Amino acid sequence: MSVVAFAQLLLPDSPYAMWVRGELGEYLRLPDDGTRVEVIGGEIVVSPAPVYAHGGILSDVQRGFERAWFTDDGFQWRALQAINLDLVEIGDGYVPDMVVVQKDIDAEKRAEDVLHLHPNDLALVVEVTSSSNAGHDRRPVFGRQVKPTKWSGYARTGVPYYLLVDRDPRQPGVTLFGEPNRGEGTYEVLGEWKFGESVRLPKPFDVEIVTDAWKPWSS
Repeated sequence: MSVVAFAQLLLPDSPYAMWVRGELGEYLRLPDDGTRVEVIGGEIVVSPAPVYAHGGILSDVQRGFERAWFTDDGFQWRALQAINLDLVEIGDGYVPDMVVVQKDIDAEKRAEDVLHLHPNDLALVVEVTSSSNAGHDRRPVFGRQVKPTKWSGYARTGVPYYLLVDRDPRQPGVTLFGEPNRGEGTYEVLGEWKFGESVRLPKPFDVEIVTDAWKPWSS
């Protein structure tokens, strides 16, 4: 069976099945320069390697978790960047900018040397928007035809918390989503911050993230 996808290219299998096997990027002959391929709403989405400021924001988020780890021997959370996430329940495959897992899960997955994580492994997911693909990270635009996004995919598969850092100069800011409704694929807003404000993630994390250097992308 062939599936039509990616500019009418005939694929030997579904995009999701090829993504799970780690074959999709190679089949599409994507450059090995940090380019990411994901399957969102059943469609192939290719994103360029992130810019420096994007990576800096993720480093700041990770530093907040590491600071809590170093100061509290009982801290339970580990933050990791660019990990494959298999959303088998909806047939999508994402590469989140960052995921947060409990330390026991971190140790287990390291020992198993797994290729993918699954939504039930995660406590929090973090996405930082880029000008080329911000629409995939935000909540869907509701209208006559609602196109799934990673926001709705995370909610539909029960990821407990979603931290969205939006660098769009028209609406820059940080939003923490939680209380996923799996049936509707929606989240509730739990907190909102402006760039420059200290982001305090509530329990169970109790982590402070400094955003003084965060800026929108150049318009």
